[in-house]
Amino acid sequence: MTTPIALNPASRAAAISSMSAGELDVLVVGGGIVGVGAALDAVTRGLSTALVEQRDLGSGTSSRSSKLVHGGLRYLEMFDFALVKEALEERGLLLTRLAPHLVRPVPFLYPLAKAYERPYVGAGLALYDGLAMAGKYDMGVPKHKHLFRKQLARMAPDIRTDELHGAIRYYDCQVDDARLVMTIARTAANNGAHIATRTKVTGFLREGGRVVGVRARDLENGVDFEVRARSVINAAGVWTDQIQEMMGGEGALDVDASKGVHLVVPRDRIRSECGFITKTEKSVLFVIPWGRHWIIGTTDTPWDLDRAHPAASRADIDYLLGHVNRLLKVPLDHEDVEGVYAGLRPLLKPMRKEAGGETTKLSREHTTVSPVPGLVLIAGGKLTTYRVMGRDAVDMAVRERDQVRGSITDRVPLVGAYGFETRTNQRVALARAAGLEIGRIDHLLGRFGGLVDEVLSLIQERPELARPLAQAEEYLAAEVVYAVTHEGARHLDDVLTRRTRISIETFDRGVLAAREVASLMAQELGWDAGVADSEVDHYLRRVEAERQSQRKLTDQEADEARVQAPEIV
Repeated sequence: MTTPIALNPASRAAAISSMSAGELDVLVVGGGIVGVGAALDAVTRGLSTALVEQRDLGSGTSSRSSKLVHGGLRYLEMFDFALVKEALEERGLLLTRLAPHLVRPVPFLYPLAKAYERPYVGAGLALYDGLAMAGKYDMGVPKHKHLFRKQLARMAPDIRTDELHGAIRYYDCQVDDARLVMTIARTAANNGAHIATRTKVTGFLREGGRVVGVRARDLENGVDFEVRARSVINAAGVWTDQIQEMMGGEGALDVDASKGVHLVVPRDRIRSECGFITKTEKSVLFVIPWGRHWIIGTTDTPWDLDRAHPAASRADIDYLLGHVNRLLKVPLDHEDVEGVYAGLRPLLKPMRKEAGGETTKLSREHTTVSPVPGLVLIAGGKLTTYRVMGRDAVDMAVRERDQVRGSITDRVPLVGAYGFETRTNQRVALARAAGLEIGRIDHLLGRFGGLVDEVLSLIQERPELARPLAQAEEYLAAEVVYAVTHEGARHLDDVLTRRTRISIETFDRGVLAAREVASLMAQELGWDAGVADSEVDHYLRRVEAERQSQRKLTDQEADEARVQAPEIV
């Protein structure tokens, strides 16, 4: 297999040059999970394709999710069987064919508070498993299993079992959402798509009522240019309304933003072999295993403030701690919280905005529309079904064209999938050859899959990069360098928040690692001391603004504190 194309400053410059040189078949606006999925779908059909993203890949909703690849168990209660079945098929496809290096099964416990819940929940989970097995692809995860109180106590010693009637264990899957986005983007680039981050759409080009492209600005250099395309796919998520306003009218979609907040706590704070899930009065509470940590989420509340940086308030944190503590023998408090992040779900409304309304009742299903010729809008949906959304958007974009092939993304493994199983079998030999512990190789395999060879080659060429970061020892210096040279990272925040998850996996939120990471990036990006200092200062100000926002009681106060930290570009 040929070496995958790297995302780096040179490839970005070449992408901007290429997309501004002639007419494309498809231009995708938005570098979240839906945008990169659409770009991959389009380019693998043989269409000339480009993608522009205002900030970093996955910098919005797509790096701030619950990090689950799942069918949506609660939608069974809404009798939305088709949505659940579709998502479970995509789960199986990702796990077994497209991204086995990134997606992995994770066990959950569903605690039973009342005796009558066992047949009810058991029937629901049997249906869940049945829908998965009835799909086109291998289920890929074990079936559910009933547990009684003693079994539950052995499996999860820190869960209060005195008032429970046992639990049911079932499986779903999880993924590093930001890494999935970057990997799909790199797969699209490997197939010929032009990818340019830090590139903002400032307007649309129109001829005779048809959209024929966009005006864009390279935010790194302040250069304006035009991109002409036969079809423009807008995959801007919670920014869909702003894109429609740019068109000069209300548009065809109405998208509300719902804030979901998650906490990260050390794994040793809760002794349990499995994650767990329970219903709340507003949504569901997940406690999800995440390496040496637990992710606890989520909230589901309306948000109409700054969409680039949704802020978690103290009320959000108290809400999550209060609910999880109902299940725990030893309660968690604010000092146990290692990281906090907030994201916005793009929820479709059936009509234009009206005052009030609960976001939990809005649709998670996606909708694709073409309000004017040459422009496709897609919004809604969920991380798990990104491939279906990308396919539907491209189908609509090319519906008037002849001889365009259908989607093949169900048969296009993401970069890193090839060679993953082989390298996993060779993990002992790889560790010996690289002089690394087997645990380090496992860590690299879980992040890079078959591309681990590229990272290990980097270490072979530069042995000093085999060292762990001094203040974030789960990651090697080589991973920082590789993020810049191959994964499109351009700023310190890109590495600390998305290429790694240091910002939520350390109690200091990555502050102590910032200087070392910036120094490693500076060597690759040609930063002088002033630029490196600016990157570190920006990151420290961002963290402090987030900490301040998390002390505020209301969304308004939290937002005012968070927006005090300016954008780096």
